[in-house]
Amino acid sequence: MKRTERQRKILEVVRRQDRASVEELSTLLKISYETVRRDLSDLEAAGNIQKVHGGATLPRMFGEGPFQQRMAENAEAKVRISKTAAPLFSEGETVFINTGSTTLYFIERLCETSGLTIITNSSAIARVASNAKTDNRVFLLGGEFSSNNHQTIGTMVAAQARLFQAHHTVMTIGAMDSNAGAMFFSIEEAQTAIAMIEQSQSLTVLADSSKFDQIASFKVCALNQIDRMVCDEMPSGNLSKALENAGVEMIQA
Repeated sequence: MKRTERQRKILEVVRRQDRASVEELSTLLKISYETVRRDLSDLEAAGNIQKVHGGATLPRMFGEGPFQQRMAENAEAKVRISKTAAPLFSEGETVFINTGSTTLYFIERLCETSGLTIITNSSAIARVASNAKTDNRVFLLGGEFSSNNHQTIGTMVAAQARLFQAHHTVMTIGAMDSNAGAMFFSIEEAQTAIAMIEQSQSLTVLADSSKFDQIASFKVCALNQIDRMVCDEMPSGNLSKALENAGVEMIQA
């Protein structure tokens, strides 16, 4: 197993469990304790984990509060979605990425591609992208900082987003309904996402099936504004029909 793949698996384990021991990782990945320790040192240097006696835990910025809870929810599905979505983007493209647990998994896969311009309001996504050993350019939109989700919010963020022109917006959502479209629970996050969509040529939604047939407070876009959606399970019933009628390309991870 290559080093990058080992370290990705280690990070996935730590995120699912909040922490993992050297012994556990050695057994799981069938590698020596020394190799685990070297990989943990690399991951700590990149800011992805924090080494503790006998193993590793998430750094403080990921280890507390509701954001970490969302990172652990449906983690396996989010990893599959990210692996499937990342190859859809190519060198030379400019990509908006909004804040979310799924998009944080996604950026780790996307950074295997070089020559991208990445624009985000997530400090976590910006950090992962800037630490990747690629020549990608990273822009972090400025505004009021929200420590709960490690993101910038407010009218300044939306205004700065409108200074860019992008090939793609990659967006995770709070909910999706056959009539209401894609929605967020936060008005600030919705405003940022709307600005990103307005400034890009195409919209890709990353959504696990827990978001289907749900309602949130703030609409972001109609279904016919979505070009493609990558999901772990295909929607059914009215939502499936509505997405088909809207011409959305559906990709199952």
